[in-house]
Amino acid sequence: MPTDGFMYPNEIELQWSVLIVLYPFLTGLVAGAFILASLERVFRVEAVKPTYRLALLTALAFLLVAPLPLQLHLGHPERSFEMYLTPHRSSAMAMFGFVYLWYLMAVLVLEIWLDYRRDIVVLSQTTTGIKRLLYRVLTLGSSNISENALAIDNRVGWVITVIGIPSAFLLHGYVGFIFGSIKANPWWSTPLMPVVFLFSAMVSGIAAVLLLYMLLNRLRKQPSDIRCVDTVAKYLFYMFIIDFSLEMVDLIHRIYESDESFRSLDFMVHTRLFLSQVVIQILLGTVLPIVLLALTQVARLSEIARKRIYVFAGCLTLIGIFAMRWNVVIGGQLFSKSFLGYTTYKMGFATKEGLLPAIVLTVLPLFILWVLVKVLPPWSEKETAPVSAAVAAN
Repeated sequence: MPTDGFMYPNEIELQWSVLIVLYPFLTGLVAGAFILASLERVFRVEAVKPTYRLALLTALAFLLVAPLPLQLHLGHPERSFEMYLTPHRSSAMAMFGFVYLWYLMAVLVLEIWLDYRRDIVVLSQTTTGIKRLLYRVLTLGSSNISENALAIDNRVGWVITVIGIPSAFLLHGYVGFIFGSIKANPWWSTPLMPVVFLFSAMVSGIAAVLLLYMLLNRLRKQPSDIRCVDTVAKYLFYMFIIDFSLEMVDLIHRIYESDESFRSLDFMVHTRLFLSQVVIQILLGTVLPIVLLALTQVARLSEIARKRIYVFAGCLTLIGIFAMRWNVVIGGQLFSKSFLGYTTYKMGFATKEGLLPAIVLTVLPLFILWVLVKVLPPWSEKETAPVSAAVAAN
């Protein structure tokens, strides 16, 4: 591993690899997608309703894969379950397991089941074969879809969504807290780290759902609701402005403070992280998408032009947020604790923590989402097969 200056032996080899970069990136998509879903359920933003169910399924698909990078990173992944049997309240990582289970089981899965319960009951009575058996299992023995029962489902689902909003904040804010609480590393040790992680999560999640919504409609040969797309892009633009402002506040604070680590960090930005941070994260992944989204807000563009800009800006956004996670995780390990030396990160391909496992873990949520969409279609009733009145009355 090439090094410059003085490095301690335990600093030459990076302890956290690209899999740890992927971990906050995936959890960020989860939190952002759920926040987008809450806009319709809690804040009554009717324009984004076509993305509500898709956002929930997207959050579930990525949440199921989110812990896998950590499992691959562990030398003995089977021991990770011991933290649930012997909880250690002073360990941030150990307690995060309980935060993850709470959000998965008590919030996300329950909300999806309540929202889809009527459809599941109907499908359990109208399908045949294995599908019929699957939907009967998913009903959990509850086949009452009367108006009163559905009204209760809706009220309980609203309460769960309200609880889920701070839970989503806690899920990804906790990831930022883990990094921000490491006092020995000045690149991470900042009180703004959890807040920056949280708003960047909202940005990435909204961008991901926007892209998936447009892609799935194109594959189904159905037109995307332009009012919905415009509204989602507008909220993406707002979140991006807040996220970028917070990052600039953190940067200005570091420059003004100029402590003993500033010269080392400044050297990192101008050399080893110049491409990933200045070019990819800031210019291509932040400034350019903000400019493109701002253009759609102030200029009268055609529907096709706006959709193309949204796709381009969404892709750049995801690249920029991933670069941000890369610069935090990898960049924070490239300099010595003494600020007298620097190392580099060499990523393998087919190793346990190499590029290939990272690609597989990135694609895996999309495959899970494809299965979820097949089992629980997120489309509105107007786009799906009509339900017979006799079945709905049961």
